[in-house]
Amino acid sequence: MKLSPHFDLAELISSESAKRLGISNMPNPEQTENLILLCEKILEPIRVHFGCPILISSGFRSEKLNHAIGGRSKSQHQTGEAVDIDMDASSNAVTNEMVFKFIKENLVFDQLINEFNYSWVHVSFSANGKNRKEILRAIKTPSKITVYQKFKG
Repeated sequence: MKLSPHFDLAELISSESAKRLGISNMPNPEQTENLILLCEKILEPIRVHFGCPILISSGFRSEKLNHAIGGRSKSQHQTGEAVDIDMDASSNAVTNEMVFKFIKENLVFDQLINEFNYSWVHVSFSANGKNRKEILRAIKTPSKITVYQKFKG
């Protein structure tokens, strides 16, 4: 199913963990509509701006899958409103840091997270239109706990 000109449902629900654990990762109609909006407002502008495919490391997660991988209980991945992008894994010249900066400076979003010094970029778009433009960075404490701090820079 085509969600937008450059994105298919299959790439936004793909999950090796779901396959390995035998968990269905199919969104319901409301979650699918949220994914379409996420593609329109976030992924398509990134794709058009950089002119190359966008590598999605995590898109939609069913509640069961999100729980199985230890995701946050209120994760927007479960509603189809969030995506993790990892351009550093691609062979083109676009980096996660470049994608983060583009989103920050050009797009409306709910939450944008620099995950562990640009290991990947988490971005969400709230389907209800109440986008906070919250910018965070995720870091590991010395005791290996993930904490989120307001992004400065």
